[in-house]
Amino acid sequence: MSTPAHTAVVSDREARKVAFGAFVGTALEWYDFFLFGTAASLVFNRLFFTGSPVAATLAAFATFAVGFAARPLGAILFGHLGDRIGRRTCLIVTVTMIGIVTGLIGVLPTALSIGILAPIALTVLRLLQGIAVGGEWGGAVTLAVEHAPKDKRGRYAAMPQIGSPIGTLLSSGAFLAVSALPKDSFDSWGWRIPFLIAFPLLGIALYLRRRVEESPLFEQLLAEDERASSPVKDVLVRSLPQLLVGAGSAFLGVGGFYLATTFVISYGTATLKLPQSLMLGATLVAAAVEIVVLVTGGRLAERHGAARITVAGGLISAIAAFPMFWLIDTRGTVLVILGVTLGVACLSVPYAVSGALLTELFPARLRYSGVALSANVAGVVSGFVPLVASAFLAAAGGASWTAAVLLIVIALITAISGMLAPRFALGRDDEVVEDVRG
Repeated sequence: MSTPAHTAVVSDREARKVAFGAFVGTALEWYDFFLFGTAASLVFNRLFFTGSPVAATLAAFATFAVGFAARPLGAILFGHLGDRIGRRTCLIVTVTMIGIVTGLIGVLPTALSIGILAPIALTVLRLLQGIAVGGEWGGAVTLAVEHAPKDKRGRYAAMPQIGSPIGTLLSSGAFLAVSALPKDSFDSWGWRIPFLIAFPLLGIALYLRRRVEESPLFEQLLAEDERASSPVKDVLVRSLPQLLVGAGSAFLGVGGFYLATTFVISYGTATLKLPQSLMLGATLVAAAVEIVVLVTGGRLAERHGAARITVAGGLISAIAAFPMFWLIDTRGTVLVILGVTLGVACLSVPYAVSGALLTELFPARLRYSGVALSANVAGVVSGFVPLVASAFLAAAGGASWTAAVLLIVIALITAISGMLAPRFALGRDDEVVEDVRG
């Protein structure tokens, strides 16, 4: 049964405003999410968990993993609500939720003050953070694309993606600044500052989100009573191929990123004995370059299609996998930075067009749910990538070729998914957004 065509009219100015609001929200989202990961290795293992250093570190990272496990719950919850009551409302809720939760982490008493209640409270807040993140990105991309003229969807869909490197830069920069404090000051109050910054950032994000209008396509679905009664169920039952293709296409941008950053930092410091500052610095340089790649990738998607760019990005990443690790293995400062930057830049090509590709896979009535579920299925699997890479590395006696092979496998999964995407696209031609200059 074919989906009726919809025509919506928006101004180019409104489309830019929506895309910018989506960018700010996702930047806050990733700032908060990445911030927790940094704090888990520097603070939470010492101040919130007791026992041996190894046991405390494992407990802190287990709490970090809770956020990934909770993301599909957020995709299901907010996907359903986003396709039933509206994209804008859900995005206001998700950005408020993640901002408040992150700020509250900054005022949590430590285990020294309240004992076992400290790690319990931290875990609950991380769970809520993961639920909010699970519903944020899919809605932001959906809203941005549904406001965008058809020939400009690539650039507007890439805007929420830029929030990831910006979040990386902000979170790493915030902790880098407070880490200069004396150890006693850092442990007592300094580490809290990056989390408390979430409150004013939330104010900015809310201001921008509240000024954004609801998706014109959703308003037409509402007026014509064409909303899905059970959008999540419909995606799982009727659009499972689209869900799997979408998750595969997003795998490299998420899983590859954790391999090229989280795993590489551990590999560089523990195996190659490189300074932590060098590995963190390489990640920051890579994040800055990633912004340029994301902007460029969005424009290329408008010319050549998101699927073709996904295939190209997957193949380029597979080719660059071994050179990336060869450069890192030299232990030379410039070459290490170049290696990390090369890897992140290549895998950012398909990540740049992930939003455009995923929104093409699902019709408007199922889009929020489909996009959110696809992205978060990829996200959950990606959470295990550093663990798998570390296990392969240990089994091979510290040889980096195992990680390079893993990156190639992930890249080829994304490339194949990009090839399949046009065959399964359900949302490419079911609506048109007319561009009204103004």
